[in-house]
Amino acid sequence: MIGGVTSDPTRYVLFVCNHNAGRSQMAQAFFERDGPEDVRAESAGTEPAAEIWPPVVEVMREIGLDLAGRTPKRLTVEMQQRANWAVTMGCGDACPYVPSTVMDWNLPDPAGKSLDEVRKVRDQIERQVRELIAEHIGS
Repeated sequence: MIGGVTSDPTRYVLFVCNHNAGRSQMAQAFFERDGPEDVRAESAGTEPAAEIWPPVVEVMREIGLDLAGRTPKRLTVEMQQRANWAVTMGCGDACPYVPSTVMDWNLPDPAGKSLDEVRKVRDQIERQVRELIAEHIGS
């Protein structure tokens, strides 16, 4: 097994950003749609927002992914320990230590951006999730 300290045979990928209200939520949704069935996706933030940013919900709904029922979550030690792969997204020094394979995606935060800018971030995340699956996780 790569990384993660866990007795659970399920493999996990963890997406982490500051607020768990945009980038990491989009990445989790894309992974759930496109990733292998034997790998679960989680997302969390170091300082979770009260809700997912409304423009993020809107641009994801445009492509058939509904984030409206999701709530930002705080990153926990348990999430970090069970992660086989972790992807950090612009949380800088606030990103925690995760005992696994860690990749950093330098993505702009969609907070306060126009719908067109959020769509660009969404499309970039979708490409990077597909690359993650193809190059590191497999199907």
